[in-house]
Amino acid sequence: MSPYPHVPTRSIRVFDTTLRDGEQAPGNAMTPDQKVELALAIEATGVDTIEAGFPGSSPSDFEAIRLSAQELTTAKLSTLNRAVREDISLAAEAGGIDHHIQIMATGSDVHLEHKRGLTRSEGLKEIVDSIRFARELGFTDISLAIEDASRGTDDLLRPLIEAGVEEGARTVVLADTTGCRIPSEFGAQVARVRSWIHDEITLSVHCHQDLGLSLANSLAGIEAGADEVQSTLAGIGERAGNTPLEELAAVLLYKGELLGATSRLHTQKLYDAYMVLSRIIGIMTPRNKAIFGDNAFATQAGIHQAGMLRNPVTYEYVEPHLFGRERGILIGRHSGRSVIRNMFDQMGLGVERELLDEIYDTYITGREDGTCIALSELRRIVTERLQRPAAPVLSAEFAVSA
Repeated sequence: MSPYPHVPTRSIRVFDTTLRDGEQAPGNAMTPDQKVELALAIEATGVDTIEAGFPGSSPSDFEAIRLSAQELTTAKLSTLNRAVREDISLAAEAGGIDHHIQIMATGSDVHLEHKRGLTRSEGLKEIVDSIRFARELGFTDISLAIEDASRGTDDLLRPLIEAGVEEGARTVVLADTTGCRIPSEFGAQVARVRSWIHDEITLSVHCHQDLGLSLANSLAGIEAGADEVQSTLAGIGERAGNTPLEELAAVLLYKGELLGATSRLHTQKLYDAYMVLSRIIGIMTPRNKAIFGDNAFATQAGIHQAGMLRNPVTYEYVEPHLFGRERGILIGRHSGRSVIRNMFDQMGLGVERELLDEIYDTYITGREDGTCIALSELRRIVTERLQRPAAPVLSAEFAVSA
């Protein structure tokens, strides 16, 4: 049960940062045209906001943002920017003043001292000036994105947040930039920040995967009052990555009632978007990756298969068709003969013990590399075997004389 008071079901906003944080990881670079293609595929999944890039970082990001602003129709365009006027001016030029602009604040003494070389008052001053400048340019959808917020103390964060909201920020983003928090810690921080700001201010969370807890921390944030989760397809991003969009979607679909939260995501479109991402950056998917993994909906264990052949619910909690996937029954040395018998029954072959043993010995136990074979492929093999004429049986007398 949630440690926080239950609230009526509310729609959680989903912010996708695959094109920005996801691309920042080594090996994930994309051209502007590729970014637009992927942005449209992600938009089809029903996310609320797509962060197209960091306009001040490179001409390539600037161009990707400019093109995305022309193509996106249902998702809100977003950009990330440093708290400097030059970045904000570039953002306005690239995406127009109607897009969602994120302005980065420095949220911990660690970053202020060792990264920025600033005092707390200097960090606060640059945020006030930047948000004020963004409003002067005509921006109205402004986000105060606090880097390393999870390591920030309340006496640093609260004045920063209150000043940002006072100047016109309509969203506050708490980033667990180093992925250092566990759910109870991060949830408690989100709850405190929620108590500092008005209900009409959106509270967003951006969690990293360094301890493998990005999704758990995002869910703790939702339970504590966060309105939005920032995520990426397959969880790609800096170092170990970010909250995986597809896993967040699955939890909200299956556990939304328990969390008091839902989303407007079209889960059937997620795998299509992932295929676009895979083609563009050549991502290698772990077999055991939730939702997108090669084995996420596949099994070769005979005990599991026996149950699934009777009713998939025995071992299949997440339904593959809801995520654009198909169930995979793979035959290998852990499968046994039951699944082949079941296939024979479906083909109207009855017991056919001799044929069953031949197929099992030749195509299952006889595979020296230990790999599996798909049930559909095995069915094809059996069909071809049945179509071959039986070899003539020679009499003993003929065999001897020959």
